[in-house]
Amino acid sequence: MKLSASITDLAELMRGEIAAGEKAVTAAVKHAGNGLRDDWRGQITRAGLGHRVARTIRSETYPKTRDSLNAAAMVWSRAPVILEAHDTGPLIRSADGFWLAIPTEAAGKSLRGGRITPGEWERRTGLRLRFIYRRSGPSLLIAEARLSKKCRAVRSRSKTGRGLTSVPIFLLVPQVRLSKRLDLERPAEAALAALPAAIARRWSGIT
Repeated sequence: MKLSASITDLAELMRGEIAAGEKAVTAAVKHAGNGLRDDWRGQITRAGLGHRVARTIRSETYPKTRDSLNAAAMVWSRAPVILEAHDTGPLIRSADGFWLAIPTEAAGKSLRGGRITPGEWERRTGLRLRFIYRRSGPSLLIAEARLSKKCRAVRSRSKTGRGLTSVPIFLLVPQVRLSKRLDLERPAEAALAALPAAIARRWSGIT
């Protein structure tokens, strides 16, 4: 018994196999990219950085409009500086070499969002800050103020100074280490390691 196959049949078979491979590679790469994106978003939310920062994580598969054996996925953030800081836990020092001013609850929040600065606090309240040096523990910037019901330091309306007290507004430290709250590299390495098996499953028709 003789078996034979034409060149046309072989060429068609190869085209079909390549098409299946392109589809498998693209699907696996896209799934890995989306999975990594979702992992990073979950980490950011659990770390307390908020959904707004989590939504800065994006993923895209290339080529965008067709399947390819050379498909690639890119996962990135639109807020890379914020994420890098929480991923590496850097040591932060003052830019001018003096103190880092950390606002207390009495300082309130900045009108521009984020942490309020000593200069903004003085402009907003009309009160002056006074430096208190301490050998042990952080030094202080304090103000003679009244505490509101929300525990914010405000100007006293009393002509006699009733209710005034020395309120710590800022803690002063030479440096601070930001705690590491994210681990972005580990899931990226896991996604890369799992990719060959994911491609093989799709190429062989196993989902």
